[in-house]
Amino acid sequence: MARTVETAMLKVNDSRTGVVTRKNLRDPDLGVLFPGQTARSFEMGKMAAAVASLATLAAEPGEDAFRRLFRFYRQSRRGTADLGGVIDFSEAHVARVPKPGVPKVVRFHLNVSSVSEHDACRAGLQPVSKWQAYGLEGYPGFIFIPNPFLPGCQRHWVKQCLKLYSQKPNVCNLDKHMTKEETQGLWEQSKEFLRSKEMNKRRPRSLLERLRWVTLGYHYNWDSKKYSADHYTPFPSDLAFLSEQVAAACGFQGFQAEAGILNYYRLDSTLGIHVDRSELDHSKPLLSFSFGQSAIFLLGGLKRDEAPTAMFMHSGDIMVMSGFSRLLNHAVPRVLPHPDGECLPRCLETPLPALLPSDSLLEPCSVEDWQVCATYLKTARVNMTVRQVLATGQDFPLEPIEETKRDTSADGLCHLDDQSSPVKRVRLSSDS
Repeated sequence: MARTVETAMLKVNDSRTGVVTRKNLRDPDLGVLFPGQTARSFEMGKMAAAVASLATLAAEPGEDAFRRLFRFYRQSRRGTADLGGVIDFSEAHVARVPKPGVPKVVRFHLNVSSVSEHDACRAGLQPVSKWQAYGLEGYPGFIFIPNPFLPGCQRHWVKQCLKLYSQKPNVCNLDKHMTKEETQGLWEQSKEFLRSKEMNKRRPRSLLERLRWVTLGYHYNWDSKKYSADHYTPFPSDLAFLSEQVAAACGFQGFQAEAGILNYYRLDSTLGIHVDRSELDHSKPLLSFSFGQSAIFLLGGLKRDEAPTAMFMHSGDIMVMSGFSRLLNHAVPRVLPHPDGECLPRCLETPLPALLPSDSLLEPCSVEDWQVCATYLKTARVNMTVRQVLATGQDFPLEPIEETKRDTSADGLCHLDDQSSPVKRVRLSSDS
């Protein structure tokens, strides 16, 4: 006999005794419709059951709530009840009823007059008046903007991340084991490898596929967890302009893009639980730009025993963490493969406009270059985070020169972790 909604709900509520397992939760046959029950109420019941199970999971003794839910979502799958409690901001404008058991999504009012349509267009963005922006109750300072890019314009930023920003003088994880000359040829070497990917699935990984992070501007020191004045290269002017427009639209006029960390995710990559506290001025926001395959982002509290809120990050989405939310724990437990196999998100299928404004920061992307980018992104995701390190007029403090030791317990920026790595841990050394 098929189980009813009440039966599924009862079993979820009895999960402390071990009645409900992850197999039960993922079972697509969680119940049947009662006479007179609408399909929507049935789906809401299934969603409530999934959220109730997650709440029970987070409350179990032992491991902290954030880490427990991190592990849950790391093993999650599309098309199952696992993702029933994940917020999808791309659908927030049509959602009539908030998801049960998750924070309420609220509108965020942007500063439309702070960015001209011309400046937005120069960066590949729609006019700010056409953006949708949201916040979450209980998370003041958190802003989510679902894909505000003009059609085709994400391609410029993808190409910059893969072809330009990965080059010297910027710093990347490959530097520890390779010479400057070897990493300088990253793009050219990877082009040949990725072109032959469809013909030879067993070929060695290209340098681009081994890339995990790149730092820009003030280069973050993964060992000392600090920035310094003597470890700096010019910040990319196009990315600085893009970041300044987004920050201004969110009410942060005068934002200065001084440091960037680019993370390159494979489908088995995760980003561990951490807080971005290394910048000297926490009054300025942290900006995050996502491209490629979708991911699950977890936003927690000031302590790890607070259960996080899960949300999707799709290609083109922008996230801003400011104010109270600037120093919250967060993580990326899962990059989700495309439901149709190795495919690009639909928004990346549109090419850049053939004619760009004369003063546009965007550059044409050749068919050859995009072929490489597209092959890479079919099984990957790229994220750019941009920060202002110093307050206006502030200098780095003078510190004694001493050998710094690796501190694996302090909160700070995290490296990507590949589940295929022989050692599983939240933070990896810089050769990850």
